[in-house]
Amino acid sequence: MKQIIIIGGGAAGFFCAANLDEKLYKITILEQNSNVLQKVKISGGGRCNVTHACFDPRELVQFYPRGNKELLSVFTKFQPGDTMEWFENRKVSLKIENDNRVFPESNSSQSIINAMLSEIQQKNIEVKTKCSVREIEKSDEKYLVKTSLGDFEADYIIYTTGSSPKSLKIIESLGHKIVDLVPSLFTFNIKDDLLKDLAGTSFEMAETSIPKLKTDESGPLLITHWGLSGPAILKISAWEAINLAKVKYNFEIVVNFISKDPDEAEELFQKFRQSNPKKTMGQSKIFDITNRFWQRILEVSKVDLNKQIANISGKEMQTIIENLCRKKFQVTGKSTFKDEFVTAGGVDLKEINFKNMSSKILPNFYIAGEVLNIDAVTGGFNFQACWSEAWLIAQDLNKRL
Repeated sequence: MKQIIIIGGGAAGFFCAANLDEKLYKITILEQNSNVLQKVKISGGGRCNVTHACFDPRELVQFYPRGNKELLSVFTKFQPGDTMEWFENRKVSLKIENDNRVFPESNSSQSIINAMLSEIQQKNIEVKTKCSVREIEKSDEKYLVKTSLGDFEADYIIYTTGSSPKSLKIIESLGHKIVDLVPSLFTFNIKDDLLKDLAGTSFEMAETSIPKLKTDESGPLLITHWGLSGPAILKISAWEAINLAKVKYNFEIVVNFISKDPDEAEELFQKFRQSNPKKTMGQSKIFDITNRFWQRILEVSKVDLNKQIANISGKEMQTIIENLCRKKFQVTGKSTFKDEFVTAGGVDLKEINFKNMSSKILPNFYIAGEVLNIDAVTGGFNFQACWSEAWLIAQDLNKRL
């Protein structure tokens, strides 16, 4: 019986194993940690954001800063609808939330993990944990995988290690080109009086731009202890991951907290002033922001909270609008959360055959998941790439014998 060794017991490795025909192969998964599927467990705050309800491959690839061209053919064969069906067929009920992210009904990542573990057990696939791969040697038609638990012989290797530098060194030593790793999906560190002590304050729709890079993004925004986060920031960090690494995470960002251009904001201000001339500035609810944030805007704009709105000068109004619609911040670094950590970089995509995720350099060698130079914005997209790539590998191997 031919031997398949899957290196890496994460989303891609397990999903591939779960879709392989165990009657054709002897399959072993090697995982260096003591637990498998660790990222699945902690993703989405422990709820597991399985995928995203976007069922048109052409639309879906727009969420991938790196890998969008290559994934188009992959998603035409297996897309989020197929993922949902796969889990539903295994008694995992899923739900689509308002923002189109897909979670298990149970709100627990354990439902997703159990479905895959159950498949693996039914197929009698061997899982070896605490098994660290040290080297892979090509010998004739086979591979020798040298690990902390001894040597394993393989006819086929499926490489789904995630983006650890060690795993990239191993595959580089076999002849693959590696694109340098840089973080993607991170929050911006900003020290500014406007944000001080306002952690947890959120904005339903904000606009962000980085003038130096001529780039902008919009979406929900969140003030954190470190600075700014939320989809508007995470998206811009993903698309500009390489450029932001080049400027060493020091740059200016312009934020429009209310997603209105200054003229429109001024019009709203004037209308409110006409109908509520006696209201104090502190009590004036002109824009859709929290009272705490509004009061902080007035504070940094040096406007007295007790001043009646009728008595506000044109200059004061312009300062308020500037701080709301065109506030400039100096970013002085980034914060990444280990559980949601995603990297740009990895195995060069030119060396992969995207019909079946096989290596163009190594025979009988498949590569999938975060070890590739593919990454997405937050929302279930990174997992979807793993499921689709892994499924393709399994289909290819099931047809081989």
